[in-house]
Amino acid sequence: MIPVVTHLEALTNAPTIEALWELHTQRMAELGFDRLIYGFTRYRSGASLGDPQDWVVLTNHGDSYMDRFIGDGYIYNAPMVNWALQNDGACSWSWIADPANLTPAEQRVADFNRSMGVTAGYTISFRSVSERTKGAAAITAREGISQSEVEEIWAKHGGEIKVMSNVVYLKMLTLPYATRNLTKRQREVLQWVGDGKTTQDIATILELTPATIEKHLRLAREALDVETTAQAVLKASFYNQMFVLEPDSLGA
Repeated sequence: MIPVVTHLEALTNAPTIEALWELHTQRMAELGFDRLIYGFTRYRSGASLGDPQDWVVLTNHGDSYMDRFIGDGYIYNAPMVNWALQNDGACSWSWIADPANLTPAEQRVADFNRSMGVTAGYTISFRSVSERTKGAAAITAREGISQSEVEEIWAKHGGEIKVMSNVVYLKMLTLPYATRNLTKRQREVLQWVGDGKTTQDIATILELTPATIEKHLRLAREALDVETTAQAVLKASFYNQMFVLEPDSLGA
């Protein structure tokens, strides 16, 4: 394996989510963790994780697992998700093995995970500065690796795994994520709104009619599933789709 510092430098310089994810999953597989889930939401409310369409989820689990874990609602009662919502830091999955530690709903999730070969690993919950946001990572050991073997890996590499995971998480927050796609024109008009321009101002700047500007703003609101243009500006900013440098600009 390349030195940790070299790898961290590569992570911080990754130009896209895809490049970042490839670097991280390869490194984690070398350490024995071949299945990862990174999840992040900025729209928590109380015990709710918010609208799944607003989650940022990166994973290399297969569809057969994720379709059921999220689609069938197992995520809402997953023991380690519940732990992550209430804690920061890293937590071993060792305590899940004891049914006395789990509610009936959590035990059903543990049984499902066991049936899918998701049995050993660690969860990392990232510190949030807002009660509305939360990010966490579930790192699953390769099938055949026991939790006791995971603990041995963690004793040796846990510190670097936590640092790498935090760097990936923080880097994710800086890169555009296209859960809800905006066109170049929709981003452009939202950017001008963000700069304090009126519809008439934007129409003059872009040499379009006010009606056309209003159409692009409406389509942007629909794409982002919000009611107001102010909400659209906020959500586009959250997804790093505001003031995005186009490839031509990057090349220049």
